[in-house]
Amino acid sequence: MKITVVGAGAVGASCAEYIAIKDFASEVVLLDIKEGYAEGKAMDLMQTASLNSFDTKITGVTNDYSKTAGSHIAVITSGIPRKPGMTREELIGINAGIVKTVSASLVKESPNVILIVVSNPMDTMTYLVHKTTGLPKSRIIGMGGALDSARFKYRLAEAMEAPISDIDGMVIGGHSDVGMVPLTSHATRNSVRVSEFLSEDRLNQVAADTKVGGATLTKLLGTSAWYAPGAAVSGLVQAIACDQKKMFPCSTYLEGEYGLNDICIGVPVILGKDGIERIVDVPLSDAEKAKMQESAAGVSKTNALLEL
Repeated sequence: MKITVVGAGAVGASCAEYIAIKDFASEVVLLDIKEGYAEGKAMDLMQTASLNSFDTKITGVTNDYSKTAGSHIAVITSGIPRKPGMTREELIGINAGIVKTVSASLVKESPNVILIVVSNPMDTMTYLVHKTTGLPKSRIIGMGGALDSARFKYRLAEAMEAPISDIDGMVIGGHSDVGMVPLTSHATRNSVRVSEFLSEDRLNQVAADTKVGGATLTKLLGTSAWYAPGAAVSGLVQAIACDQKKMFPCSTYLEGEYGLNDICIGVPVILGKDGIERIVDVPLSDAEKAKMQESAAGVSKTNALLEL
């Protein structure tokens, strides 16, 4: 199976590395606009193959989409990353043009491709791809919720001083510092609700820390994070490539689900060989429903800045 990753920066290269190490793909094509950059990253990664025991071929190309032809899945990470103090929404002007061009080029070479959007503002970029490519909504997936949920589980495990393998939890809503909706009422430690271990105040702090997870790392690193985003993308890619029927919260186009229409936003979905196989309806409390509506309003406001 052939998988393309557009953007050979930190997130794209991490994504390619994790996919290769899991060894379920025959080839990963890493594409970048900067001359020689993807080729160099691919060569460096291929020199780890014998050390990490994988046989996936990693090919680097400079802006030649013909080399991506026949891709089953393509990941779009291209665009400018966040700098300290920037919101994801502030990236829309530049990244919209990039994502529109990249998605059109990918679909031209691989008409049956499944697209995974990582570029920020992620929900709005996913919406843009939906409106401009003509692909069915099952084949357009925004990554955000998978990453946000991983950060949520990290914060829960930290608060409970528990191994992360004990923790299950999910974040829905928009992939933004104010739009995330961590579902603390559904989070568990080995099937026991986390509210049995943590006070309401501590759970509220966990939710708040989760929502600014990306901004916290941007402040520390001086740019966007890359290890966890790369791992989150590789999880989605593997679920599709291996037809795992796994459930992830992903940004998808809604037509009445969760009371929302004409919007891409994070909700739980089942991922298999055809992309999004179904949207899962999770019961929400009144407070969670209200937060979801607020989140959707914020995403719609950003969507309105697009020139469609």
